[in-house]
Amino acid sequence: MKIALFATCIVDAMYPSTARATVSILERLGHDVVFPAGQACCGQMHLNSGYFPEAVPVVRNHVEAFESQEYDVAVAPSGSCVASVKHQHAMLARSVGDADLETRATAVGSRTYELSALLTDVLGITDAAAQLGSWYPHRITYHPSCHGMRLLRLGDRQADLLRTVEGLDLEPLPEADQCCGFGGTFSLKNADVSSAMLADKNANITATGAQLCSGGDASCLMHIGGGLSREGSSISTLHLAEILASTREHPAPPPGSVRGGTRHAADLPGKARQ
Repeated sequence: MKIALFATCIVDAMYPSTARATVSILERLGHDVVFPAGQACCGQMHLNSGYFPEAVPVVRNHVEAFESQEYDVAVAPSGSCVASVKHQHAMLARSVGDADLETRATAVGSRTYELSALLTDVLGITDAAAQLGSWYPHRITYHPSCHGMRLLRLGDRQADLLRTVEGLDLEPLPEADQCCGFGGTFSLKNADVSSAMLADKNANITATGAQLCSGGDASCLMHIGGGLSREGSSISTLHLAEILASTREHPAPPPGSVRGGTRHAADLPGKARQ
């Protein structure tokens, strides 16, 4: 199968290791991964903030980028960005009366999947250790992001994959369905409320006794990791894709090597630092 990688802004700019992990997983399964070069922002933050006219050219660019490449399905390691592509793009085009863009956006969205949904629903992955060779012998907990739960309805797909990683001990997160407080521009426009929500989330993460918190959205993990770091916590964060891509031969960074949502070069294997 030919699979197009939708990298997303934050992964491309701050967490390229998550994109590389996504590619590694798919190539390990024998698929051909392509990268539509014209992709940029999907417009989620414009849309969520109500800037519809400004979002139109951003959405049009995404549609054109993913129309320019031959592929069977597209995948992104981000529930929020996939939710925007699948649910917001056609809605935006319809709201501005662009029927052509609506039809094209619907077509692109119908072939775009969040990583865990692609793995389970399309590629038939139910056992990460057996089918991917995933190995990560650490005690972790898992935060399900809002868009994945409420718009994409991912359910337990991400958690179920983590449970099947060899050596991994998954601790249940109290009040897991509560927002971490990031919400894109929400964390800037409503900083005090966002900080209070984050404090509750991180208190629950700490209560699990886990060494690391994983999830499917880099933005949430950045927010959570930054809060933990400011508290002086030793708990780190790591994207689901990097744990699934981790093997005995090429392990992902252990807990503690990703602090405040940022990986420290000194903690990486030599090849990763190059």
